[in-house]
Amino acid sequence: MSEHIHKSHNKSLLLYHLVCPIKYRRKVLSEEVSVTLREVCLEISQRYEIHFLEIGCDEDHIHFLIQSVPMLSPKKIVNTVKSLTAREIFRLHPEVKRFLWGGKFWTSGYYINTVGQYANEEVIKKYVQSQGKDQQYQKIHKSQLKLF
Repeated sequence: MSEHIHKSHNKSLLLYHLVCPIKYRRKVLSEEVSVTLREVCLEISQRYEIHFLEIGCDEDHIHFLIQSVPMLSPKKIVNTVKSLTAREIFRLHPEVKRFLWGGKFWTSGYYINTVGQYANEEVIKKYVQSQGKDQQYQKIHKSQLKLF
């Protein structure tokens, strides 16, 4: 389980489930690109107060389980993650640009949800871990979820 983040004047436990689709839903997340993405996310964690608890890569989208602080809005978190990962992937893997014209790696849209509203952290963690493992998508029925 995640730990609270302690600051001089606050204590928080903010978790977000973020899903970012690749532009045009192109299947460009090879093993090498996925490794680069994870390395960039580690660097983001060191520079910003954005901590990646899980990263699940599928070929055309990525799921993140992120913990951050109240000073960073969800929009700021998304912009930071998307801009820095895209820049580094294009820099280190120029072959990806062939599939993504227009200079954009991510779609302009995304999905973000606070963890705990519809599912608890463990349910989201297992879901994110299962991404990209050639499994059939299994819908989780509301009755299976542990709600507060």
